[in-house]
Amino acid sequence: MADVAAHAGVSAQTVSRVANGSETVVSATRDRVIRSMNELGYRPNSAARALKLGSFRTIGVLSQTLSTIGDVRTIEAIALSAAEEGYATTLIPVHATSQTDVDRLFSRLQELAVDALILNLEAPQLGHAAQILPPGVPVVYMDPDAPGAEVVVDTDQVGGARQATRHLLDLGHHTVWHIAGPAHSRPAGRRIDGWRATLEESGRPVPEVIRGDWSVESGYVAGQEIAGRDDVTAVFCSNDQMALGLYRALSEAGRSVPRDVSVVGFDDTTDGRAYAPPLTTVHHEFSDVGRRCIAAALALARGKTADPLSVIRTELIVRDSTARPAS
Repeated sequence: MADVAAHAGVSAQTVSRVANGSETVVSATRDRVIRSMNELGYRPNSAARALKLGSFRTIGVLSQTLSTIGDVRTIEAIALSAAEEGYATTLIPVHATSQTDVDRLFSRLQELAVDALILNLEAPQLGHAAQILPPGVPVVYMDPDAPGAEVVVDTDQVGGARQATRHLLDLGHHTVWHIAGPAHSRPAGRRIDGWRATLEESGRPVPEVIRGDWSVESGYVAGQEIAGRDDVTAVFCSNDQMALGLYRALSEAGRSVPRDVSVVGFDDTTDGRAYAPPLTTVHHEFSDVGRRCIAAALALARGKTADPLSVIRTELIVRDSTARPAS
């Protein structure tokens, strides 16, 4: 730092301010210092800076899976939002199914240099949260039912499912079948709640839930169970990928979308617009999820308060996969 200061003709304190991103240095001086840094090959010592400032400028993200488009887009949104704030993200996939796994993860977290944690976990992992979270590190949850959760960011899963189900009923369908996500999934459970509540409030029959695992393949297998049934005229799928699998099962059974069966998905992935026909689906902004998670995490890391519950709104996007039932 002394070498850079001498080369740029400024004080070491000015070099320190530039290295730490201070806005108190005039632009001309900052540019001169940065040129000297580049010419001399100077790089700020991040570990030393973290000790001095009490901040690692890193957010830890714990996620159960990276196998679904929804989770990948959520993690991407968090990472991009963190980068916009000048923070890095450290991602830890969580597959803790035994006490040994929990202990190993706990050891890793104790060594993790982060300013805050964001938890994108399902119920089994959240049950271990008290054991695996390092003390003193602020936490943002993505499940309002998580034990001890004080700050939560969540998509309006129930509201989105209600919008999808209501749309199909308003078109004149007698009831709506549902291909759901896996039993352990919190979003899947909430989407079931919204679907079932809408049917019950309307006095309609509630068909048995058909389970998938978010994949196209599971949507296809689930679709085979109902594709040949004439009483199935409307299906709400818990994500767009399973809706694509249902498309295939219906096609193989000689049934057309939406002439014979109307289909609604959830997530509004880019691929859904290219389905044949384009998919009616529930839209929610993954970028909003990322921004709100990072905003809450940084507020807590800086000793400020954060909104206890931030809910990302949903919107039904009507395309060509839904229609009135054939008479």
